[in-house]
Amino acid sequence: MQVMNGTNEALLRVALPSDGAMYEPTLQFLAASGMAVDQPNKRRYAGVIPAIPGASVVFQRARDITPRVEAGNADVGFVGFDDYQERRIEGGATTLVMSALGYGRCELVVAVPEAWVDVESMADLADLSVEFQESGRELRIATKSPRLAPRFLFRHGVNYFSLPQVSGALEAAPSMGYADLIVDVTATGSTLRENRLKRLRDGTVIESEGCFIANRHSLAQRPAALETVRQLIERIEARRQADDLLRVTSNIEGSSEEAVAARVLERGEAAGLQGPTVSRVYSQSAGNWYSVTVFVRKEQVPLVVDYFRAIGGTSVSVSGVSYVFGAESESYRALLAELGLA
Repeated sequence: MQVMNGTNEALLRVALPSDGAMYEPTLQFLAASGMAVDQPNKRRYAGVIPAIPGASVVFQRARDITPRVEAGNADVGFVGFDDYQERRIEGGATTLVMSALGYGRCELVVAVPEAWVDVESMADLADLSVEFQESGRELRIATKSPRLAPRFLFRHGVNYFSLPQVSGALEAAPSMGYADLIVDVTATGSTLRENRLKRLRDGTVIESEGCFIANRHSLAQRPAALETVRQLIERIEARRQADDLLRVTSNIEGSSEEAVAARVLERGEAAGLQGPTVSRVYSQSAGNWYSVTVFVRKEQVPLVVDYFRAIGGTSVSVSGVSYVFGAESESYRALLAELGLA
């Protein structure tokens, strides 16, 4: 990959979906990560991320993001994992930096008409494909995944089929007579049911959600842009780390900080991720009081609250956590290793 002439060596070009099911969720995800996108002119497919001064946004059709990053027209991109797997080049310039960002969850599935009462599994579909072939025709399968779908079908013994060109919503193809069945993306399955289609029980081609990809060569050649990637990755990691955590704080009476900490540590779950933070409370009331703060998983909050109360805790409060930064970013370290820079 050659960096385009005239490209600012320090500027990180970030490709975001301009359409489809990933458009709004990607913008919401970035905003929740403290990196809201500013698009000054809605008619122009460009924007900025004010929180990351070195990042420039270019909006692309979702299906074009992987090829754009592959070609070096963008340094990094946010795209559905299924779309990345469909359009990436084996051994090409793109690399998967973060595979599961927690938004845009969906599945690429095989769905057949509900009227096919004897077809419930891929094995049933393989048998049907043979019957169709023996009768002189092939199964017609509508899909927008001409790479992933055939691989999955062949792997399950469905060897006789064709992939007709179908525009628009795939769910309507069987009822319109354009195809016999479909391989399409679904999030809830409601659209399939509305079109009288059913998923095969073992017909999940791939599970997908938003992912973050990058062009190896572009970043390896431009240290300033790579530094901007580090900032972006660390914000995402810190926000995702915080998603499952809550801060629990309580005032607990005791003879010393050490004595209060020891009481908290008697119940391992109450100690939180790395143990309690204990500090003296200076109050006009009698007794020695200490403020105890722990960070715990959301599912453990009721247990911790009950335990703090049991050991005399008062004013127990629970609050959210915006970001949790580790000593270093695991995803960024892995990227550096991928680039041969670790």
